[in-house]
Amino acid sequence: MRRSEVWTSARGPLPVDEAWDRYADPSRWADWAPHLRRVEVDGVSAGGSTRLHAGMSGRVHGTLGLAVDFVVSAVDEPARTWSWTVRLVRPVPGPFRLDLHHTLVALPDSTGPLTEAGLVLSGPAPVVLAYRPVARWALRRLVS
Repeated sequence: MRRSEVWTSARGPLPVDEAWDRYADPSRWADWAPHLRRVEVDGVSAGGSTRLHAGMSGRVHGTLGLAVDFVVSAVDEPARTWSWTVRLVRPVPGPFRLDLHHTLVALPDSTGPLTEAGLVLSGPAPVVLAYRPVARWALRRLVS
């Protein structure tokens, strides 16, 4: 299947450090990404917490019974960027892989904080194109 790469972003009034804290704690992902139901991080017991770091792995459970395994490949806290790879495991394990690279940038604005959340999404073209609007919706909620 042909791979494609797309970019999307959203801007909002949440200060960039607060938006980063929402990214950095996987237990909070479902708070701003409504298509996610829960996140399990490997090696962390129920109710436990861990900060986003390279090598972190686990499973994200989404709506409609979807689940993906993930591995975080890079985290740069000072730059507020991180990357991860996800693979479908439910309803049926598939051969496709999505690579996601997230960025957060504080933008100058005279009326208050303004943060831009960006995402480069790479994977099978139909999946990338279908997921892009969902991702943008979640990014808007992240920075609002």
